Order: sequence, then structure tokens, then C-alpha cells
Amino acid sequence: MPRSWSLSAKLGAIGAALLLMAFASIGLTLWVTWQLEGGAAAVNEAGRMRMQTWRLAQTLERVDERQRSALFEQFDRSIGVLRTGDPARPLFVPHDHASQEAFAVVQREWDVLKAAWRTSPAPGAERVAEQADAFVSRIDAFVSAIEKHLSGLTTILNAVQFVMVALTIGSAIALLYSAYLFIFNPLSRLQAGLSSVEKGDLAARVAPGADDEFGSLARGFNRMAETLQGLYQNLEGKVQEKTERLEAQRARLEALYESAAFVARADTLEALAKGIARQVRRVARADASAVRWSDEANRKYLLLASDCLPQSVIDEEHCIPTGDCLCGQPQSGAMTRVIPIHPEGTPSRLAHCAREGFESVVSVPVRLHERLVGEINLFYRDTRPLADEDRVLLETIASHLAGAIESLRAAALQRETAVAEERSFIARELHDSIAQSLAFLKIQLGLLRSDIRSADPARIEKTLAELDAGVHESLGDVRELLVHFRTRTNAEDIAPALKTTLQKFEHQTGLTTHLDIEGEGMPLPADVQVQVLHVVQEALSNVRKHARAREVWVEVQQSPQWRVEVRDDGCGFEADGTGLDETHVGLRIMRERAQNIGASVEVASVPGSGTCVVLKLPERLGMAA
Repeated sequence: MPRSWSLSAKLGAIGAALLLMAFASIGLTLWVTWQLEGGAAAVNEAGRMRMQTWRLAQTLERVDERQRSALFEQFDRSIGVLRTGDPARPLFVPHDHASQEAFAVVQREWDVLKAAWRTSPAPGAERVAEQADAFVSRIDAFVSAIEKHLSGLTTILNAVQFVMVALTIGSAIALLYSAYLFIFNPLSRLQAGLSSVEKGDLAARVAPGADDEFGSLARGFNRMAETLQGLYQNLEGKVQEKTERLEAQRARLEALYESAAFVARADTLEALAKGIARQVRRVARADASAVRWSDEANRKYLLLASDCLPQSVIDEEHCIPTGDCLCGQPQSGAMTRVIPIHPEGTPSRLAHCAREGFESVVSVPVRLHERLVGEINLFYRDTRPLADEDRVLLETIASHLAGAIESLRAAALQRETAVAEERSFIARELHDSIAQSLAFLKIQLGLLRSDIRSADPARIEKTLAELDAGVHESLGDVRELLVHFRTRTNAEDIAPALKTTLQKFEHQTGLTTHLDIEGEGMPLPADVQVQVLHVVQEALSNVRKHARAREVWVEVQQSPQWRVEVRDDGCGFEADGTGLDETHVGLRIMRERAQNIGASVEVASVPGSGTCVVLKLPERLGMAA
């Protein structure tokens, strides 16, 4: 076999050759057996023809024409079977010349004999016996030809069987030899090589032999031995190199940890930029560093902080347009790269870097969600290549810086939102307390003027008493806002607070109020009770100001969902919104309070039939109590 063949190819070729020879032997045996079976069946059929001939000869004169025709037809069927064969048995005349010639003679003789025996009158018994004896001899000759052919096939079958036995023995020997040649011998060489290596002989090598799997294994063993020998000889150098790499990785990890810890502590953008500039210069072993911020449109870069950067450079690069300098990359092509500074032919706007002795600058973009928010620049007084590990380190620090900038911005927005919410809360509280009291005092002042014009001392005294009560109530509201800054509720039940609110409303307006509380539900949380009470107060305030009503109904449904309805019998307004100003402060505040607790406010009104304000709280809200 070719030496370049693989072990699987060699074993496959041997197996395929043996398999082909086995298939050929089995196929030949099957074919010979088939021929023997077909010939034997033909001999049996010829024997039947012999018996049928004697039967015809003996019964020719004693049977009528119909029985004679049946016997002829039976003999013709035997001839037809031998002529066409019967694969189901199998049965066929061998295809050799002698058998075919003898069968052709039998067919011709039968045609002559059948014609002679069909004549009327039929030949005599002696003549018939002679003709039958002659025809039987033709059949015997036919049988002899078949048997002779079958004898030859039997000899071939015996020879094939002998060859198969020899093939089996030879295949076993060939397989054993192939196993020794292709498997056991290479394995013994590898085992000897391994034994030598185990004893410390790293110079041991294994002859590859053929170019197969074991040859590849031997070459791999030799490479392993060479590597081990080289490692053993240069172990100290390898250990030193590995130690330096581990130390460099440790330094990078320490730098990343320090940068992450620093950005977490920095509370101002200036402190953050200064710290990152100082840290990244030390980590990258640069001569100077700068941290720049870019506006949202990426039109310019502002210098936030620097470390060891000469003052002349700071003055020149305090604010640089995007793309106007080596620093300040456009967002479309921003990437970490090393930019050489060439003194010869340097534009005047870049001359300050060359004058300070800088030869290269590393630009690291600071990205946040695919948006360029700034840049880190590292200045070197020599040409400094940028390794992949250093590139990853600088980009990671830049990502920490971007996250910290975003955190500071989010914190500022959060503080701004808190201030806005506090102002909105103060506005709502003022509107729900002092503003309503002042509106009541304004109404009472109008009544006082009317009473003065009417010169009714009793009514004047009553109005002055109500004004005095209103002033005291306003002072109480101011005091409550300053001390508690919220509306108080009584324990866990909102009913007493609602009753107090309605009593106060009756006293201020003289309108009749009705309170109806249905169902049993979980008590509302304190903050939710406050918001619900404020919504009811605002709805009552709108009734007092606009409705011109006589009665007010407040209905509370606690289960299965909290629902508070404030209804009056006043003048109402048009449903198309002409009578309802959506920007009205009171309605807006009611809806804001409802949104704060996840509720909704619905306002329905029919002109001349009053107005209905419905506050619906979310389901299962009482479970938070």
C-alpha cells in the first residue's frame, strides 16, 4: 500500500478487498446452487415425461378421443414447462449446448410421435411400444446431458467451497498481519518512546514510519518531547515571562478596579474628570493626559481636566471644534488610535503640541449608547505603539467614565424632578387649603359690604364673626402646612375625616350635605387617604364656586373596589366642554392627585341637572395598608 495512506484507508482497503472476495464467493455459490436446483427439477420433470410416455403407450387403444387428448395436453404442459422454465421452484433446462440440443431432439420426436399416435386407426400395440421405447431413449439422452452438466457444476461448487475455506484462512492471516504491521508495531514504538520519556530521556524520539494516524501520533509525540525538552531547558525564562504577564494583567485589573471605585465616589463632573485624567495617565504611562467633553451635536470639545499637560496646550485647546485638531474626532469615524505628530509641515493650530515635544497622541473616544460624549487624550514625547491589552484597558476606563457622566446627569435630573415635584406639591397644598379659605373670605367680604349697605347690625355682626372664623381657619391651615405639610386623617378610617370636611363645607356655604358609606373593605394607606380627601375637598370647592347648588351628596363604596362620588343638584354645564375649562387648576390638581395613587377621575354633567365627580381607585389597593 502507499505510505501516504491513512490507517483507516488501509484497513478499509483490506476489509473492502476481503468483503468483495467473500461476496464473489457467496454469489458464485448461490449461482451454482441455483443451477443445480433448476437442473435437478428439470431431471424430475423429464422423469415424469418418461412415465407419461409409457402411460400413453399402454392406454392408447383403451381410451376414447377425449381422454387421449387430455393425456397429450398433460405431456405438452411438461414440454412447455421445460421450454419456458419455472423460476418459482426453480426449474429450467441448463443453458449448455448438449442439454439444449437433447431437449430440442425430445421436442421434435414428441411432435412426430404425437402426430403418429393421433392417426385413426391408431398404430398397433407392438408399433406403439417400439415408438415409445425409442422416444424414452431420447428422454434418457436428454436426462444424461443434464446430469453431465450438473456434475460439472457440482465439481465447480466443491472447488468454490474449497476456495472459500482457503479465503477464510487467508483473511484471518492477512488481518492478523495487518494488525501487527499497522497497529501493534507502531504502538510498541510509541510505548517504548513513552517509557524513555518517563525515565527522563527527553531526547527520545519515535520513528514516524508510514504517513498514517500512527505516523501523525509519532510526529506529535516527537513535537511534545521537543517542547518538553525546550521547556525544561528554558523553564526559568518561561516562568519569568509568565510572571511578567501575570503582573501586567494584575496591574490592569487593579487599574480597572480603581477606576470603577473612583467613578462610583465622584460627586461632581470636575472631580470625576480630574481623577480619570490623573489615573489614565499613570496607567498608560503617558507624559500628559486630557479629558474632553463633547456636546450632543458633536460640534465641539471642551477641556474638562488634564494632568501634566503644559499650560500653553491647555490655553490653545480649551475649546476645539470637532475635526479641527488631532484631538476631537467626529462621531462617525471615532475609534481608539495612535496619531503621530510631525513637526515638519504641522499646521499652525497644531504647532503648540510639537513645540512642547510631543511626538504622538492616543485618542480614546468616550461613548454612551452609541453616542459620543467625550474623548480621552494621552500625549507621549516618543512614538508609542498601542498593544491590544492596553487598548481594551483604555476603552474600558472610557466606558466607566461615560457611565459615571450619565449617572451624574441622571442624579441632576432626579434632583431637578424632586424640586419640581416638591413645588407642585406645595402648590396643591396651598390651593387646597389657604386658597380656598381666602376665596371664602372674599365671599364673606362681599356679603359684609352688602350688610353694611343694608345697615343691619345683626347681619353685620354675623358676617364679621364668619370672617373672624375664616381668618382663624386660614391661620390654622398655615400652621398645619408649616408643621405637618399635609392634611391629617384620623387613624385608619377615612369616614371621620369626610364627616369633618362636610361639616366645614356646610358651615361655609350653608348647603345641605349627605354622606353615604357602603360596604366593608380594607382600610386605605395614610398617603392614599390624604389624596382622596384632597380630591373630595377640591370637588366641594368647585361646587361652592360654580354649581349654585342646594344639596351635595358624597357616596363612598369600599368593595369590591374603592369608589368615591361627589354629586350636586346645581346648574351643571355642557358636555361638549364649553362649560368646563380643562386647564382649570382645580380639575388638573384633582387628576394629578389621582394619578399619584394610580386612580382615575371622571367628570359628568348635564345642564340644569348638576355635576358628578367620580374617583375610582385601583383594585386591591387597600391591601397596602
